[in-house]
Amino acid sequence: MSYRAIVVQEGVPVEPRLRTIDGPCTPAPADPVEIHVSHSSVNYKDALALTGGKGVLRHLPMVPGIDAAGVLAADTQALTAGTPVLVNGAGLGERTDGGLAERVLATADTVLPIPESFSAWDAAAVGTAGFTAALAVLALQRHGLEPGAGEVLVTGAGGGVGSYAVALLAALGHSVVASTGRVPERGPELEALGAAEVMDRAELGHPGGKPLQSARWSAVVDSVGGVPLANALAQTRYGGIVAACGLAGSSALPATVLPFILRAVTLVGINSVDAARASRTAAWELIVEHLRSGTISAIASRTVGLREAIAVAREVLDGRIPGRVVVDVRE
Repeated sequence: MSYRAIVVQEGVPVEPRLRTIDGPCTPAPADPVEIHVSHSSVNYKDALALTGGKGVLRHLPMVPGIDAAGVLAADTQALTAGTPVLVNGAGLGERTDGGLAERVLATADTVLPIPESFSAWDAAAVGTAGFTAALAVLALQRHGLEPGAGEVLVTGAGGGVGSYAVALLAALGHSVVASTGRVPERGPELEALGAAEVMDRAELGHPGGKPLQSARWSAVVDSVGGVPLANALAQTRYGGIVAACGLAGSSALPATVLPFILRAVTLVGINSVDAARASRTAAWELIVEHLRSGTISAIASRTVGLREAIAVAREVLDGRIPGRVVVDVRE
């Protein structure tokens, strides 16, 4: 059956187009199930793919979109046809066709039912950004972080991952310091999400900082990388933990081993693409328990149709859209 999809094809420059296609552009994933997609989103990775950025789409042509929310097309061993479901990452929009289409094939083990209290729009609005933030918070909890243990820093707080990390940590009772380059515009919004303080990212952006700096953070959720991550590590207290889950600023890490061997700081990586089903379930349980509809609506500031998703990608990369962009693929 034909369906609409955004397809990125080879070319100079690479140009995505909204097309009607008769089937997937890429081979089906292992143990595939079909989802009739109603909502997706434009994540940072999606924006890169839609603007010709290399390293996201492993094949061309391909349909981008690392999130998908909709209903199952047929029964599976675990779920019946028509069940509202979601998928985050799991190779969608990277290794196989993604969710910026009316239909998508996903590996059965990565497909979760949408929580009863959530709509498909809610699931897409949380998406990989909220899912990644939840995985990072779970990593902090496994390390033993408890409310009252000290300040928790969130870098890149103006983006989707950062915004959800602020909201989740604040809901859990932590004192959250949100770092962003858009303090005047985003400061009040981050405080409304629960940030106790909003700091300018420039405070973490000075290269050549000392390998060990004044210890402040009990934990850090970093989606930026580069110099800010190095400085955050240097400022983390003895026994603290830093969860690295993004590279919006840089993939480099210009740091030394001193925070690790003199302050016993733990640096843990967060991989939302290949997370096991148990981790996916735990993350969504955390999301359902601590994120309210008003919070999700505040973070997902914009909803666009499938055709508009192409144009909005550049705005996402340029940081001109706070929070999240939901795509209603039916429009």
